[in-house]
Amino acid sequence: MADDERHRGPIEVSTDWVADLQRELGIDLPVDVTDLLELARVAAHRVARPAAPLTTFLVGYAAAANGGSIAAVQEAADATRRLLAQRNSLESDDSG
Repeated sequence: MADDERHRGPIEVSTDWVADLQRELGIDLPVDVTDLLELARVAAHRVARPAAPLTTFLVGYAAAANGGSIAAVQEAADATRRLLAQRNSLESDDSG
């Protein structure tokens, strides 16, 4: 664990990382780090661990393809949540 993370916590360090990366990539868009991490966590647990980064990549890609606004990010994230809930519901029906 990096010394910085021990003192500030993973969310704060991740938020700073996102801000640095956005500057480097020339992206000016507010990012809800906690929300995206939660989406990644759900994908990792309901699908498979490697699905977490793939999910967040595809949410970002879909948002960019649909105009790149914060609303487009939210729409892509919401669609992803619906699919994850549907998948979870189908798996619950199969096991019961």
